[in-house]
Amino acid sequence: LSLKTVLHLSLFLSQAHGAGLEDKKGPLDHKVLDVPEATPVPFAIFQFTSTVEGVSSYRVSGGTEGKISISSDGWLYLEEPLQWSPEKRHDLNIEALSADDNVLDGPYSVVLQVIDVNNNPPVFTQSQYSGSIREHSPAGMPFVQVLATDDDDANTPNAQLSYSIENQIPNPSGQFFFTINPNNGEISTTEEGAAFLRAKTGVIYSRGETRGSVDVLKKKFDEFCSPKTEVPLENNPFFTCVQHAESKRFNAIQDPDYTLIVRAVDLGGGAPSALSSTTRVNVAITQNLWVRPKPITIKENLLNEYPMLIASVRSNDPNALYRLVQNENEIHFPFTINEDGAIFVTEPLDREQKDRYILVVLAEDDQGVELETPMEIQVKVGDENDSPPVCAEAESIFEVQENEIVGSHIGDLLVLDADEENTLNSLLSYRLLSQNPANPSEGMFSIDEAQGKIQVAKHNFRRKDVPEYQLTIGVTDGVHSTECNVVIKIIDINNEIPIFEKNDYGTYSVPEVADVGTTLLTIKATDADDPGTGSSRVEYHISKGDPDKLFAIEVDDTTGEGRVYIAQPLDYEVQSIYQLQIDARNPEPLIEGVEYNEHSTTVVVIELVDVDEPPVFTVDILNINVPENLTVGTTLLTADAKDPDGQKIMFKLEGDEQGWFEVDPDSGELKTKAEMDREVVDQLKVRIIAYETDGQKQETEKEVSIQLLDVNDNFPKLQKTQGFMCVKNPTPLVLTAVDADAPPYGEPFTFALQMARKSPNWEITKVDGTSAKLVLKKKPAVDQTWSIPVNIKDNAGMGVTQKFEVRVCNCTELGYCYMEPKPHAWKLGVSTTIAILGGVLGFIILLLIIVICRIKKRDKKEEKVMADGETNAML
Repeated sequence: LSLKTVLHLSLFLSQAHGAGLEDKKGPLDHKVLDVPEATPVPFAIFQFTSTVEGVSSYRVSGGTEGKISISSDGWLYLEEPLQWSPEKRHDLNIEALSADDNVLDGPYSVVLQVIDVNNNPPVFTQSQYSGSIREHSPAGMPFVQVLATDDDDANTPNAQLSYSIENQIPNPSGQFFFTINPNNGEISTTEEGAAFLRAKTGVIYSRGETRGSVDVLKKKFDEFCSPKTEVPLENNPFFTCVQHAESKRFNAIQDPDYTLIVRAVDLGGGAPSALSSTTRVNVAITQNLWVRPKPITIKENLLNEYPMLIASVRSNDPNALYRLVQNENEIHFPFTINEDGAIFVTEPLDREQKDRYILVVLAEDDQGVELETPMEIQVKVGDENDSPPVCAEAESIFEVQENEIVGSHIGDLLVLDADEENTLNSLLSYRLLSQNPANPSEGMFSIDEAQGKIQVAKHNFRRKDVPEYQLTIGVTDGVHSTECNVVIKIIDINNEIPIFEKNDYGTYSVPEVADVGTTLLTIKATDADDPGTGSSRVEYHISKGDPDKLFAIEVDDTTGEGRVYIAQPLDYEVQSIYQLQIDARNPEPLIEGVEYNEHSTTVVVIELVDVDEPPVFTVDILNINVPENLTVGTTLLTADAKDPDGQKIMFKLEGDEQGWFEVDPDSGELKTKAEMDREVVDQLKVRIIAYETDGQKQETEKEVSIQLLDVNDNFPKLQKTQGFMCVKNPTPLVLTAVDADAPPYGEPFTFALQMARKSPNWEITKVDGTSAKLVLKKKPAVDQTWSIPVNIKDNAGMGVTQKFEVRVCNCTELGYCYMEPKPHAWKLGVSTTIAILGGVLGFIILLLIIVICRIKKRDKKEEKVMADGETNAML
């Protein structure tokens, strides 16, 4: 096949993989191309076409490695497949040539980036892994980790691995006892595994014994195996079997309890084309001797020999040192543990002092390092009936009315027993032992045997005959007994009604502006029932004339008087007269047949005195938010105020320091009268004053808080508009802009060069939300001043283009620009300069000669004048 045919076939294959023909053609220019690794060859990459006339062929050079060529019609193709590696790329130069191999166009830089394909399966770091876990270990605790690597690109899904357990051998229940973290390969037990896994039975070692030691095994075999014979242990098949089993018991590879088949899959584990590999994990289940005993119960006051063994624990390390601590401070701790893990109680316990202990057992090495997780053991103190019943009060007091009916509940006798609740040891029985006095008869009361509830057994109590009864009640828990004293007071029945001293308290006047709590008058009603009881206590209620609860009555328990006072603010304009009806009542109900009548009711008239009051605003707090660009003359709010006395009110404004507002004196409308600027002040407080036009001309002021909301009325401005750079060290200039607007109309700013096309000399990069760097990309040949248009926009996209002038120059050692001497058109040559200087010098000499001659001639004339005596005027 010709190269052209092969390239067409390659193009067809690339189209099948999603790359269209038109995507592989373009003008000859600088370009970056992606090429997959391990492609079939020849493989067409891209066809370049030069726009220069007379091109007959192309040439490629640079990092071809002998694998990359270009055809005469501009097709760049592979002769050998490329291999991916991190940072792998091929930097090429392509030129367009004439028929005589002269360069007509280029060279152009073309970079081939090799793209990884998924052609490497995961590889485990070990052919098989091993791990061990103790029985009774909690689920989810990792005990072994597998790890696989993938040579594909780690930054692509090609090297993203996922782990799973393919099989578990054996699997007696059909459920996996192990699980694996799909991301990191950590293997742990499932809930089923934590409950099911058990270790093979083996030898238990004591302190100082080495696991698997032949001497230790011989000793244990002699102790536990019988009958003994003269056959040496080395020849005893039972011993050698035990020795062999013990040597393999802790080696997961030689004798695993479970074998797991673990698979690692790339592409995240979910793609059909993913590559995978497997490994084997051998798991040994080791015996866990560190098992918490069941909760322990020790009966209190137990007669035994102490210390008394209550439990034993054993660490998985035979050389562990045991220590017993308590998790509660400052209590007596009657427990100890010996070096073999035996736990003892050192003395009898008392449940009434403490009914439960929590023992914390630590297993440590000789350096104090914990070998096992601390173990908590619950110890409950069992109760015995060693506490007698105790009366809650030295004397329990109850009350009963004279007319109480038989069976009425008087009260419950409270008796305590420190023994355990809800057991026979604290089950109490009650019995009435005596009643004093026995008047009018014995058995006036009864008590419930199980609950201690005291009830009325007979009626006809007479307080004037027997004001109270003394009862003695016996209480027993079956072993211990006690007696409780009970006093039952006979209280008077409510057969009298309260009677007011006056049925009409007349009229009381009060100013409408009187303070809440002001006392208006004092009333009193008396009750003939027994003093100090609910039957004689009087309560006062305003039953009519005050639906809004403007008045209230406070009772003095000592005197029985009622203080009528103002409970809420009064208003003459709403209501000027209140006719109150007040009832006197007892908290205890009246007996049947007795009713309250007119003697238990009184009246009083409250007259309000009109007072000239200041205007009142209908709104307590005035807070408004307005945009700063509000049109002048806009109404912000209307201050609604009224005069309680109906007088005309007007409004005025105070506190407007900026002069932005005005208030309509008649309507109270607050308006803007000038443009506002949040950048000058963002929050203002003014006072609207409502005042009376007549009478006492009282006034009330209300503060209005005005919050100006920002609008995007400012654009970012450069803080500096000029700068210079030294050619030798063109450090970027930092441009900083400010915007007086608040978020979201302020920063961050966007900086951009506003040019017709991309500048070959300058670029601008962001520094932070308010700054950018102006970078000189290409040094100029001569000093030059640039006027660079920079467009700066705020966060809302508002901005303008601003000019920034940069002078690029040679610099002094101090970093300042200077001007190098340059030839000028007006400079003269040496000969011309000498001629000019000679002419000037000759003119000066001639001038000197003339001056000297004139001076000599003047002197002669003066001498002649003096001789002739004549006076001549000389010029």
